[in-house]
Amino acid sequence: MKALLDNLNGLFAEFAKDASLQVENGNKAAGTRARKSSLAIEKALKEFRKVSVEDSKK
Repeated sequence: MKALLDNLNGLFAEFAKDASLQVENGNKAAGTRARKSSLAIEKALKEFRKVSVEDSKK
């Protein structure tokens, strides 16, 4: 669970960096990276939810 949370924090940091580059500088490549990061975040959040539900049943 700790590793999953660390992974999510890293993904959020990457997303925030790339999204701000797109918004502030109009960097199209950063926008592409931000969208890719958002998909990875979505998958990681689904995994977190799955693990969290399993832990709460114990």
